[in-house]
Amino acid sequence: MNLATWLTVVSICMLGAMSPGPSLAVVLRHTLHGGRGAGAVTAIAHGAGVGLYSFASMSGLALLITASPTVFRAFEWAGAAYLAWMGLRGLLARPADEDQPPPAAGGAGAIRDGFLIVFLNPKIAVFFIALFSQVIGSDTPAAARVGYAATAWIIDTAWYLVVAWLFSNPRWLAALRRNAVWFERLFGVILLGLAGRLLLETLK
Repeated sequence: MNLATWLTVVSICMLGAMSPGPSLAVVLRHTLHGGRGAGAVTAIAHGAGVGLYSFASMSGLALLITASPTVFRAFEWAGAAYLAWMGLRGLLARPADEDQPPPAAGGAGAIRDGFLIVFLNPKIAVFFIALFSQVIGSDTPAAARVGYAATAWIIDTAWYLVVAWLFSNPRWLAALRRNAVWFERLFGVILLGLAGRLLLETLK
């Protein structure tokens, strides 16, 4: 694996992972409600979705999505609908009973939201195809290709694990939970806004 090429992949993947968006909102939401465990589960599921697309791009499977406008549009609409659904859940959140313990960490919801927020975004496939087409040639060894794809997977997972760890600090988490319903509604507004933007883009 060429070091300069690998560093290029690292830098671009880090910028992509750190960009604010629905993924960050979802990880923060589960961290807020379920603590560090739930945030970590969401981060790992999100990383699995990114890893799926990165390896699929290497094998050419992602081209099946981007080559067909119908399939690509279906994924975009499904992604917008999922963001809108999560956003509405946030907007309709009600204050929790103070005597009620916080939700248990982890769970199917964290896995589902972490993975689907990636899987239902076909632009991630486009991102990896654009990235890897610049750094990989016909003579690139298979081991190097696997290494580049694994790098994208590891960076994304590591970044959101760091986010979950930072925001699950006991002091921060206690303050966040005291205002949980307002953060939930804020996340709802953000997710609905992102869903609306995605919908407008699909109609262009």
